[in-house]
Amino acid sequence: MQALEHFLPQVWFVVLALFLLLYVMLDGFDLGVGILSLTASNEERRGILMTSLGNVWDANETWLVFMGGALFGAFPLAYGTILTALYIPICMMLFGLIFRAVAFEFREHSNRKLFWNYAFGAGSFLAALAQGFALGAVLEGIAVD
Repeated sequence: MQALEHFLPQVWFVVLALFLLLYVMLDGFDLGVGILSLTASNEERRGILMTSLGNVWDANETWLVFMGGALFGAFPLAYGTILTALYIPICMMLFGLIFRAVAFEFREHSNRKLFWNYAFGAGSFLAALAQGFALGAVLEGIAVD
């Protein structure tokens, strides 16, 4: 059992990297479709873009939740440090993802589809922008006291 304890940080690091990779690959498509929907020339093209997301788009953010939970469980000190340093970009990203989800669901049941199409695109853009800010902050370095 003690031999396993030596490898647990590496195992959890690989699990976290896998969760991040799955999130980036799966939700990157959704974010791209959302941003491209801002440039669609008519409602038919926007409808095609939104239909391409289908029923699976809800599950893509699940990997982000799994990554947050695994980071909290495996490396609580790193979790606290990272979330403290990246509080603003993470809040921006969450706001964008929530706004995007609301727009996606309300679009089908509204008479104002154009508004919800632009809201979906704006939420996608905000989430992608915030993820870029977070990545830039991590690459710049996080001060640890």
